[in-house]
Amino acid sequence: MVDIHQWMKQYQDAVRNRFGGRILLIGLQGSYGRNEAHETSDIDVVLILDAVSLHDLKQYKQVIETLPDSPLICGFVSGREELAGWCKSDLFQFYYDTVPYYGSLDDIIPAPTDADARAAVWMGACNLYHMCSHNYLHGGDMETLKALYKSAFFVLQAKHFSETGDYVKNHSALKDVLTATDLSVSQAAEQIKTADISQAALGRYSELLLRWTHQLIREYGK
Repeated sequence: MVDIHQWMKQYQDAVRNRFGGRILLIGLQGSYGRNEAHETSDIDVVLILDAVSLHDLKQYKQVIETLPDSPLICGFVSGREELAGWCKSDLFQFYYDTVPYYGSLDDIIPAPTDADARAAVWMGACNLYHMCSHNYLHGGDMETLKALYKSAFFVLQAKHFSETGDYVKNHSALKDVLTATDLSVSQAAEQIKTADISQAALGRYSELLLRWTHQLIREYGK
């Protein structure tokens, strides 16, 4: 597995050599940021510059292609203005999931509010409901459903924050504080990883996700 602290040193050196004082923030997100990474985990890096052009993206692409484990690199690249004007419900997860290595998000965007967290729950639930229904009707694909359950984690994080004001960063800690259907969804997200691919399993997991998101849309869409 990647030694992420050593890797981030190499990454920072590389992007600083190319972009220098234009860099406002370097950060890490995802499973490596949550200390939950495994051998095939993506390296979700964040780079915020003063502004970003296509030329900058070309330069950045050249930089990251020289780094070790470059096929694992993904993440977010943006200019200051774009991030400052970003959808507030998206910024909720972005703000709390980003581990800063250089700079501070607080210098670019305000801390998310309870209203932003509620909007994140609502939007996330709407998207999951639609994609789950669409997959059941037109795809019937368990891999797609597994990906939806993976995304449900972020909705659970935002929901817990909206209820308690506490952002719980990793899966195991969040599972410890969940109850009722929220807990069932979290448990199902683990179970579905090794579930069979039968139509019965597809229906069972789809039904739970649809029922949960239906309730969230009713509650948070008011």
